Amino acid sequence: MDALGESDVARDMVRALAQDVARTMVGHDWLVERLLIACLTGGHVLLEGPPGIAKTRAVKQLAARLPGDHARIQCTPDLLPSDLTGSQIFRPETGRFDFLPGPVFHNIILVDEINRAPPKVQSALLEAMAEGQVTTGGQTRPLPDPFMVVATQNPIEHEGTFPLPEAQMDRFLLHLRLDLPGAEDERAILDMVEAEGREQPAPASPRIDAGDLTRARAQVAAVHLAPVLKDFIIRLVMATRPGGLLADAVEHPVSPRGTLALATAVRARAWLDGRDH
Repeated sequence: MDALGESDVARDMVRALAQDVARTMVGHDWLVERLLIACLTGGHVLLEGPPGIAKTRAVKQLAARLPGDHARIQCTPDLLPSDLTGSQIFRPETGRFDFLPGPVFHNIILVDEINRAPPKVQSALLEAMAEGQVTTGGQTRPLPDPFMVVATQNPIEHEGTFPLPEAQMDRFLLHLRLDLPGAEDERAILDMVEAEGREQPAPASPRIDAGDLTRARAQVAAVHLAPVLKDFIIRLVMATRPGGLLADAVEHPVSPRGTLALATAVRARAWLDGRDH
């Protein structure tokens, strides 16, 4: 099979996965697409919105259909870094300490209500996201590949939260805001949950394997970004810098990492649309 044929096969598999996930959601097709963009580019995602709007459900449904294993971390103010990264456990039978990996040693990590975790836990997560490794017990340990963090947070005005530092916000490829559904979607949610209660759908299984994902990522990275589009991205970024047209409308200017993230996301979107440029 030639390269074009391989690209079509991989794209069709990813599209089928997206449709499969979308069938379990109401009004969140756009969210599924953006989660896939992050997955295809090795990026991380921050989902923000009020409680009860299926942020966690969306991530769990996607993770169940992707290769590798996944874990969920429910953040609370008393969470410790070792609850995330793991800890040393003494084994009396051997007289030595063994490392017990924490939930961060999974391929897809759902960090629920990340802004309820204390700053030390957020810092431990930052190392994992930035370096693909964690340091515990004086030893640095690599994380699995692929590795993707999807964090959710409730709006800051809700009580009991710790605002994420700018350094950590900058590590997310996408920051997506979700709103409450309208009346039509609300009714569809009622009908869907009622049907699930009657039919008890079978657990989801992976739709693509690790090799398929690796090939898809390579194809996304190979998408040609035209010079005119690069120039457009630069103009957008410069508009947020001091003296730019949008400088007064943004809290922080876009960093070079943000420039690269935008270019990366553009390539993934083009690939999903069936284009190689």
